Amino acid sequence: MEANVQSRGLRKPVFVKVESLKPGTNGHTLLVKVLNSNMVLQKGRAVSPHLRNTRIAECLVGDETATILFTARNDQVDLVKPGTTVILRNAKIDMFKGSMRLAVDKWGRIEVTEPSSLVVKEDNNLSLVEYELVNVVEE
Repeated sequence: MEANVQSRGLRKPVFVKVESLKPGTNGHTLLVKVLNSNMVLQKGRAVSPHLRNTRIAECLVGDETATILFTARNDQVDLVKPGTTVILRNAKIDMFKGSMRLAVDKWGRIEVTEPSSLVVKEDNNLSLVEYELVNVVEE
């Protein structure tokens, strides 16, 4: 019994390609290069020492199949600098105004890794695809 539990914990992650990401999915492990980063929200200490510092940046990340916007929060912003290569573990897809955003919440993590010679396919941005929410009514 014990050996079974141990072997399960050491499962090698299955890396997925950006182009295979779909709305409403999670648990993704990806190796991506950060192309750019754009701070969209910064509030906190400057206003009041009692508020927690909140920073949100939208980063365009990608691999050789596609790009997608990654929403970096707080400490994550410092990890996803343009030009860095990162491993996103247990990443999920959030929907924002009908388009996909990649995110890593408290159940996942971001690891900065060795610079990669990865050539990013920049003309296939999955965050530019709009999805319409369709309610399926069971008859």
